[in-house]
Amino acid sequence: MFFSKFFKKKVQDSMHTVAFYNLENLFDTEDNPDKLDTDYTPNGKLKWTPERYHSKLFKLASTISKIGFDAIGKAPVLIGVVEVENKKVLKDLLAEPVLASNAYDFIHYDSPDERGIDNALIFDKRFFQVIHSEAIPLKVFNLDGQQDMTRDILYVHGKLNEEEVHIFVNHWPSRRDGGDETEYKRIKAAATIINFMKVLEEKYSEPNYIVMGDFNDGPQTASVKKLVGEKNLFNPMEKLLTPKRGSANYKFKWSLFDQILISHSFLNFEKKTHSFNSSNIFDDHFLTEFKGKFKGSPFRTYVGRRYMGGYSDHFPVYIHLKFNK
Repeated sequence: MFFSKFFKKKVQDSMHTVAFYNLENLFDTEDNPDKLDTDYTPNGKLKWTPERYHSKLFKLASTISKIGFDAIGKAPVLIGVVEVENKKVLKDLLAEPVLASNAYDFIHYDSPDERGIDNALIFDKRFFQVIHSEAIPLKVFNLDGQQDMTRDILYVHGKLNEEEVHIFVNHWPSRRDGGDETEYKRIKAAATIINFMKVLEEKYSEPNYIVMGDFNDGPQTASVKKLVGEKNLFNPMEKLLTPKRGSANYKFKWSLFDQILISHSFLNFEKKTHSFNSSNIFDDHFLTEFKGKFKGSPFRTYVGRRYMGGYSDHFPVYIHLKFNK
């Protein structure tokens, strides 16, 4: 019944989904001696077998194909993803049958992250053409002076239905050592993007920005507010976070670290441009814990060392853009 309804949805040609998804440690099963990925091997602590790997690929691919589908009848044209180990896992993900018909390709760079988790942009070649891409180094240091080997910021300049857009995919430094104690790192991440944008604006007049990611900070925090305020961005995610809803849940408290920010140019309605239509969290029932004290929270792949067989510890977020013909 569900899949019959799913595939019969009427396609809205002028509407497009732009999504972001933290994939929760999408590792292959091979040990990379240069990265701390031993846990994600068949003989590692997590017993990460080929069967578990392919089960996760199937689940993630199925999820991506459904983001925004219920409203416009087609899969996303752009998906920023984080916590991917390498190009192999991205190729394996896009080879899943449910995604193979969408002409997807991806942009990915290896980052200095010690665990080997990187950022990437998946795009549908029928709607998006890449002009340029690069990894922007994020140089932050711990209080002891040691560099925090965190993820780069992925920048992609391209054309979405022939309209130029500048996309940033982010996975900002974690709050593992405390939110307040690590805030300066995420403020530095915001400043890094702001400085990069200033250079772009010397070349491009009123560029269209899409800044997406797991910011490890919510909409009201200093880092996100700095980026939004200094570059006059619009954060359509601000109103989505409630005490009962978010993109991740930690100790029974919802957060919305996963966000998509856009420039105010997307609030115009000129021909041959895209206009913002709506934003949402993709938290359909199948992505959640069905029962128990964590009912309604994201259905995770692991909780500690315990294999749960779920999707991710984050829900995807997305926006709909309307192309004004």
